[in-house]
Amino acid sequence: MNTLNHFIHEIAKKYALAHKSIPPKTTILPEGEVSKHIYYIQKGVARMWFNKDGKDITFQFFFAQQAVASIDSFLHQSPSLFTIESIEACEVLVIDKELFDKQLQTNLAFKDLFIEFLARRFQNYTHLFLSRIKDTPEERYKELLKNHPEIVQQVPQHHIASYLGITPVSLSRIRNRK
Repeated sequence: MNTLNHFIHEIAKKYALAHKSIPPKTTILPEGEVSKHIYYIQKGVARMWFNKDGKDITFQFFFAQQAVASIDSFLHQSPSLFTIESIEACEVLVIDKELFDKQLQTNLAFKDLFIEFLARRFQNYTHLFLSRIKDTPEERYKELLKNHPEIVQQVPQHHIASYLGITPVSLSRIRNRK
């Protein structure tokens, strides 16, 4: 993703992208609102979650050097199906819809990077979906430790439990079995 990082910084310089500081535990995009921005995280951690019968379900985390947006909402200007929230203080670059559309239409390198971004996002969702079907909660936790230690190190346990599809008590039991 070094190419994406470099590219985002070049666009930031060329178009004077807005820089935004977001406090911890701040809603960046509420569920049901139309997304007008893509946020490139320079520092901090964010998450995507949705409300299921009053229960907070986390399905993805985002760290420095990653872009976060409600892609479907952003591309189709439809209400977002989920909320994006900062977990800790974030420093982000903001790419608005107008600039994004212009770059997508006129800049082949940008278009290629966006396709790569979508492919990675699809890969992540496919992996999460299959893991929820075939793996036990303990297997999901062990895989998380192995493949994404940054989540375990930087994200509160109740969000990790939600992401794994278990209760915080179950996560505590799994962690204590080690």
